[in-house]
Amino acid sequence: MSNSFKDKVYELTRLIPKGKVATYGQIAKLAGNPKAARAVGMFMRINPDPSHTPCHRVVASDGKLTGYSAGEGISTKLAILREEGVFFKGDRVDLTLSQWYG
Repeated sequence: MSNSFKDKVYELTRLIPKGKVATYGQIAKLAGNPKAARAVGMFMRINPDPSHTPCHRVVASDGKLTGYSAGEGISTKLAILREEGVFFKGDRVDLTLSQWYG
């Protein structure tokens, strides 16, 4: 039985190591539907298991931090990523240093 697109998205998200991020589009492409970046964002928003599926490690294609429902939202996402060792240029993730290539 094949996994659904949503299952693949969550599986891939669990592979992103501390100190790295992936983009919504990157996860969509790796999960088999390169045009589904918005769907990936929706799945991150409804993530049923954030302690095992680190949705905070998924960012916009330009490194911008978007939607995060835990804590204080984006500021919490920023704090967690910094604590994990993700590099930033201003308020965006420096993808040249911190992008994961699964």
